Amino acid sequence: MYKILTLNKISPVGLELFPRDDYEVASEMTHPDAILVRSAKMEDKQIPSTVRAIGRAGAGVNNIPVDRCTERGIVVFNTPGANANGVKELVIAGLFLASRKVADGITWARAQKGKGADVPQLVEKEKSRFEGPEIKGKKLGVVGLGAIGVMVANDAEALGMEVTGYDPYISVEAAWGLSRTVRRSLSLDSLVAEADYITLHTPLNDKTKGMLNAERFGLMKKGVRILNFARGGLVNNQDLKRALASGAVAAYVTDFPEDDLLGEERVIPVPHLGASTPESEDNCARMAVSQVRNYLEHGNVKNSVNFPDTEMPWSGRKRITVANRNVPNMVGQITTILADAKVNIDDMLNKSKADIAYNIIDVDGVMGEDTLREIGAIAGVIMTRCIGPS
Repeated sequence: MYKILTLNKISPVGLELFPRDDYEVASEMTHPDAILVRSAKMEDKQIPSTVRAIGRAGAGVNNIPVDRCTERGIVVFNTPGANANGVKELVIAGLFLASRKVADGITWARAQKGKGADVPQLVEKEKSRFEGPEIKGKKLGVVGLGAIGVMVANDAEALGMEVTGYDPYISVEAAWGLSRTVRRSLSLDSLVAEADYITLHTPLNDKTKGMLNAERFGLMKKGVRILNFARGGLVNNQDLKRALASGAVAAYVTDFPEDDLLGEERVIPVPHLGASTPESEDNCARMAVSQVRNYLEHGNVKNSVNFPDTEMPWSGRKRITVANRNVPNMVGQITTILADAKVNIDDMLNKSKADIAYNIIDVDGVMGEDTLREIGAIAGVIMTRCIGPS
């Protein structure tokens, strides 16, 4: 029986996909085979030695020590696209919040409580304080064309905006989903220089940290409106505050409130609501559970952040999986050991991602534990498993 440890409340819609006869799921247990997590911080946690996989019910994995997991041969999955519609809808709302001072207007209107018959006159007198432009016909720059960025681009275009996208790493799948009339920008600088609105949809890493800074604010149109529903660190806050004070940036809508921005009049802080819909939580849980099951039961890897996508149809035969450093002659050493043990290879798949390679090998005949241990002893091998009939 497989044991699954949950570190957060995971949607029961997803957990129900674990067959009860084959899986034990609990928020506290020893020796789990896999962990399911949402936002719980795992960097300082001791990960049990039995863990083979971690399923993140969401896209970001900043809360998981991915490098440490890779060293131990633990596959880390995320769920790209599962919460995309929930985030996209909030981004579209953010476009309107950045344009029309709806949030400020609501706050002001609530403060008029108790003024009785004077309220209608006050509303007519003060409403001009909260006016703003329509988004139709304006230029939107979408930075990052993954699942969310593509949906934002398509829907913004349907609302009448002129959309330009920038993503040097756009996938074939994302490109297929993008409207044909979305323009392509060849550089981030040219995109920000032309846009009336800019929305960020990139991961946070060493290359993207502070990507919007004083230099790029200087390239933008005066009065640009910026939306950040990706990660707070993508924007240099001190440079942003100066751009807001000068009027270079008219509004900044972020789903990642930070203390030094909360006092800024033109900052609209949203309390990280992007994926906070029941539909998103259900979708993320379903995807995470399906991916973890497919790996534990069949050795297949899909949507891993540290291992290559490697999927081979399940034959019902004995299956060996091996993760190793991506260096020459690893496959040759593995197959030599199997040949010396008189184990016939029925099918085999080898994939690599950066410094890691992963192998799925279906074999015929009897294979002893000594053979698997011998493969595991090869210099550069970091994980071995044997799945299927004994």
